[in-house]
Amino acid sequence: MQTLLQAEGVSFCTPQGRPLLHGVNASAAHGECVALVGPNGAGKSTLLKLLGARAMPTKGRVSVLGHDLAAWPAPERARHIAVLGQTETADLAFRVHDYVALGRLPHQHRAGRTEHAQAVDQALHTCGLSALAHRALSSLSGGERQRAHLARALAQQPVLLLLDEPTNHLDLAARADLLALVRGLGITVVAALHELGLVPSFADRVWVLNRGALVATGSPDEALGADRVADVFGMELVHTRHPRHSGMLWSFERKAAA
Repeated sequence: MQTLLQAEGVSFCTPQGRPLLHGVNASAAHGECVALVGPNGAGKSTLLKLLGARAMPTKGRVSVLGHDLAAWPAPERARHIAVLGQTETADLAFRVHDYVALGRLPHQHRAGRTEHAQAVDQALHTCGLSALAHRALSSLSGGERQRAHLARALAQQPVLLLLDEPTNHLDLAARADLLALVRGLGITVVAALHELGLVPSFADRVWVLNRGALVATGSPDEALGADRVADVFGMELVHTRHPRHSGMLWSFERKAAA
């Protein structure tokens, strides 16, 4: 598959000189879903900021569609990359429709009224919010509100969607529904995920970060083998055959002390 996103030798230091990322090399293809995993403090949020050009690497480069993000004008980046952060905030008095329509701002002077309306309606439909379009954000459940944030991002019509812990504060059903929705979008997605058990059903590829370095990349089975999980997370990976089909379930237990 053709590469859409490329990180080449990406490092990042704080203004105080503290290194947070070290020489990250990673790529994602068109339509590929990538799970970005690692323990707290591994550098996941920092890497997502660099992939979305919310910060620039101290060394190395990030490119999307062959364009170096450092040289790509900000309006062009906004028309191609959408970001859903850990703590999305919005005026809760907004109607869902009007909030989602904010995603059209990067296209404001490049599309007509009909195209804008169609993009918003499609985003609402994709996220299952058409019937809630005239409700206030304040009236939505946590899962519905997260889908509204996602719909606003999709209204941008991005080729790359970056998600930072998108399932935080959601119940089990809402987590599964949200990731299934994202997986079905057909666009390139990089999602930082806290729960490793969510990875196998979501990800085509996994990037494992530890102490600011990319220590593994590959399919879920390749990148998250038992030894890797024990080394990076201090957990024991347990595979269990699904009771109703041939797939495997993943669970994790605290690694016993030596």
